[in-house]
Amino acid sequence: MSAGRPTRAAFVGLGVMGYPMAGHLARAGVETTVFNRTTSRAEDWCREYDGKRVDTPAEAASDADVVLVCVGNDDDVREVTAGPDGVFAGMRQDAILVDHTTASATLAHELAAAATEREAGFLDAPVSGGQAGAENGQLSVMVGGQQAHFDAARPVMDCYAKAVTLIGDTGSGQLAKMVNQICIAGVVQGLAEGLAFAQRAGLDPALLIEAIGKGAAQSWQMDNRWQTMIDGEFDFGFAVDWMRKDLAIALDEAECLGIDLDMTRLVDGYYADVQAMGGNRWDTSSLIARLKPPSDAAGDD
Repeated sequence: MSAGRPTRAAFVGLGVMGYPMAGHLARAGVETTVFNRTTSRAEDWCREYDGKRVDTPAEAASDADVVLVCVGNDDDVREVTAGPDGVFAGMRQDAILVDHTTASATLAHELAAAATEREAGFLDAPVSGGQAGAENGQLSVMVGGQQAHFDAARPVMDCYAKAVTLIGDTGSGQLAKMVNQICIAGVVQGLAEGLAFAQRAGLDPALLIEAIGKGAAQSWQMDNRWQTMIDGEFDFGFAVDWMRKDLAIALDEAECLGIDLDMTRLVDGYYADVQAMGGNRWDTSSLIARLKPPSDAAGDD
């Protein structure tokens, strides 16, 4: 590994987040090898960026200074890291595995132990910022692990992030992401109720946001989603299915910690309502669809 930015990286998982994240690595001059379970996606990436595709995670990891994983859930991470074709089968002893998947803290400890057995490093490093943040290289990364591993891998993460923060020991990154999702759930529900109230009361939404959008009610969600929420446009951003996955992780962890997350559980139920409306792939801002008359819901004529 070079003294500056690691020169070789592997990226496993080219979904809506991983695809542009790996692209930023290639653009920054990091020699990037990719693996994706859907081969055509990796082939598309190679046509767009300067990098190569391989057939297994082990092959991707075999010559990498840093191996980055961004897949769906705990089981997906285990699938691409364990076994004869998994990342750990190919990683060098001095390499570092960085898991960008939003997963459980329990999994982070499993991966850290597996990495230690192979004399490799590990960081749990979930991200926030959504698809737009990944595409624009403006993600926030919450990291758990050892300082030395963080220092070595940070130059790679800086290629697609605006903020990279070491929160604490292994698992701390995933716990921080749970806090992130808990907070977002409450903010989005509050914004949905406020906008629905405003519409029912006959207020001009644009004037309303002009009036309150720079005060204590301001939020990223308000700045970026109020207009699309009013218009019932939800075909972008972070899907409801994934938000419910993340909230389930947070609620499970809360149970282990002995804390009641009443608001989070309530909003999770509201997202279940959105799924029942056919909104599985709608953006998380679609909570407002529950509060509109059926004729105004997304997808209606």
